[in-house]
Amino acid sequence: MKIAIDELREVTRRAIAAQGFDQADTAIMLDIIMYAQLRGNNQNVIKLLGAGMPANPAAGAINIVKETKLSALVDGDWNQGMVVMSRATQLALDKAQAHGFGIVGTRRTNSPTGAIGYYARWLADQGLIGFVCSGAPELMAMHGSYEPFLGTNPLAIGIPSAGQPLVFDMATAAIAWYGIILANAEGDTIPDGVAYDARGQFTTNPEAALAGAIKAFGGYKGAALALIVETLTRPLVGATRKADGSKLDWGNIVFAIDPELLADDLDAFREGVSDLLRRVKQLKKLPGVAEILVPGERGDRVFEQITAAGALELDERVWRELKAVADSADNAD
Repeated sequence: MKIAIDELREVTRRAIAAQGFDQADTAIMLDIIMYAQLRGNNQNVIKLLGAGMPANPAAGAINIVKETKLSALVDGDWNQGMVVMSRATQLALDKAQAHGFGIVGTRRTNSPTGAIGYYARWLADQGLIGFVCSGAPELMAMHGSYEPFLGTNPLAIGIPSAGQPLVFDMATAAIAWYGIILANAEGDTIPDGVAYDARGQFTTNPEAALAGAIKAFGGYKGAALALIVETLTRPLVGATRKADGSKLDWGNIVFAIDPELLADDLDAFREGVSDLLRRVKQLKKLPGVAEILVPGERGDRVFEQITAAGALELDERVWRELKAVADSADNAD
């Protein structure tokens, strides 16, 4: 069904607030969730359904526990991941603008950070090169295993250009966790060969996949990349572990680089990126290929189409449940 953007934004805002977040945190989360929704990214309103992402009543103040002029380690004190990561990204940005480079890690957040391309684009829009890695609980199997051990461990890179920034955002899993959640909510199947059931058999049933493990993309190479992200978002930032060694929180890392550290001419650098992308678009195409897309281009086009129309298609069951979550706060009064 077709929903007006403004109506979806308001219902989403109310659904976030209904889960216990104050006005400031709600505004941060709304921006990130709508970024995903309007670009066809599955880190969207589906996050608010089912168990949702309720605010942790035990959450304290976000604070910096270790800092240098180039770095900071942020203790989220069990606040929402998007809120903590926004604070970390701003810190990395400030340090890079002041000193050319900034690296910030986070630990002790109680939920995912949303579409991490949002943070990479944020940095690229400020003229910086941004790298973002996000950890997650044990959802994905290592190559050769079907036991959930790694997070889906996405990474994103944003690079400024003379036009739209180049933004690369991917999970190291063959399918994003929320892609499975969304398929389950919509009564759909998932592609074959991307997830195992609890017995280690490939399944297209999202419910069976939720009880099993996701496969890493690209075989052993994707699993190795996921393991690298795991080291950066678990031991490096000191992600909290349970007695059995499994993760209790989401660790994240973001670093920002001022291209002027290496580029003699910033305008020439940005134009060079744009020229590179133009040349990619003009490459000879294989049979059946209508167009070569660069990272972020599909999402930008979806965003442009949706905003031009002022509305977007949303599964009726998702919309109904989202409104129920939004209305739950009113019914609690």
